[in-house]
Amino acid sequence: MARTMTNRSARPSSISAYLSKRAVCAPWRIDTQPRCLFKGAVVVPSLAESQHLPLMLASLAANPPTHLECFLILIVVNNREQASPSEKYDNQNTIALLPEWKGRPGLINLHWVDAASAGHELPAKDGVGLARRIGMDLALPWLDYSGCDPLLICLDADTTVQPNYLEAISSHFDESRAGGASINYRHRPVCDPAAQAAIDRYELFLRAYVLGLELAGSPYAFHTVGSAMACRASAYVASGGMNRRQAGEDFYFLQQIHKVAGVDRLTGTTVHPSPRASQRVPFGTGRAVGDMLKGGAAELMFYQPRLFDLLGMWLKTVRENQQDDGDALLSKAGAIALEMADYLRQAGFEKAWDSMRRQNRDSARLQQAFHGWFDAFRTMRLIHYLTDNGWPRVAPEQAVPPLLEQRGRSGFSGVAGMLEQLRLMQG
Repeated sequence: MARTMTNRSARPSSISAYLSKRAVCAPWRIDTQPRCLFKGAVVVPSLAESQHLPLMLASLAANPPTHLECFLILIVVNNREQASPSEKYDNQNTIALLPEWKGRPGLINLHWVDAASAGHELPAKDGVGLARRIGMDLALPWLDYSGCDPLLICLDADTTVQPNYLEAISSHFDESRAGGASINYRHRPVCDPAAQAAIDRYELFLRAYVLGLELAGSPYAFHTVGSAMACRASAYVASGGMNRRQAGEDFYFLQQIHKVAGVDRLTGTTVHPSPRASQRVPFGTGRAVGDMLKGGAAELMFYQPRLFDLLGMWLKTVRENQQDDGDALLSKAGAIALEMADYLRQAGFEKAWDSMRRQNRDSARLQQAFHGWFDAFRTMRLIHYLTDNGWPRVAPEQAVPPLLEQRGRSGFSGVAGMLEQLRLMQG
């Protein structure tokens, strides 16, 4: 249960240090003082989402009251100064409607942050990452640290959740030792066949990439969807908090969480992101769907499955040859693929590896240090480099079946059929 207000002596020193040194501060604040301390907070950035927020809130409110009373729901209504007049108008409408929504059943712990009105807008160079950070940082003082490590959950204003959402997340962290979680997701269906084909193709692309990483043995084989992630408060502050990026904030956030505390897949519930097209950010779901609707399916091609074989060979080489210096490992990388060695040389692998070996005499620690350097970002950069230098992208019908076959699955044709199989495999 949520606890009434108490003194701050139970707050861990790491949380206090983060709040005093790194947390975002004025001009942003929660609308009114919450009534108690919570075991977790659901943080929702909202930019011109007055039409979608009620559906999201209704899905949250369908969770059992015993769980709803333990979680703060915090909406961060946000825009930058250069936002369009329609976006600013919609945000002000949202702020005006939130008190009414708070009065609905299950939403007694609904609060909000005004990051949209004049003097409170986001800086021009920041975006959804900062909006998430504002909410997560402002939630930290309202979490109950007595006897537990409370949770920070990321959701989006146009996403819906299942009635067991809060219970499943709580149960997962009760059982998992990891500090972060990537929550199972499925994009909501749409009536328009072209739009449905586009979102199916995009989700298949995301899932095939994660399957490829898994087959290669990468520790970063988890989804990074902003509306489907959660972490412990301790992991949040240890990672330095949410980044301020306009796009890709989810990718970099979970990468950092994994480095400090690990990330597990959470399959006990499913969130349902919106499939709508959007041009708000330079990449991501909305942009990909919009590009395909304008230019056709060929706007999104897939990585060749052979690239994940090469990645797996590289990871195995490092794991089995830790006694080698950087030059020797680079030579072995060249035997796998000359282009791989080129990429690693440009990334400064030799010096980085030799430094890691000097600082980590233990094999397990050295492997951890390697994956801290060869992280999700460098892994993706390698895949992109190989794609640009000899292994061009191919259609999903060429890319996905070989990956499924490695998991003993075959006979599935078409984007929709392959997607459903991957959904079943990945939870």
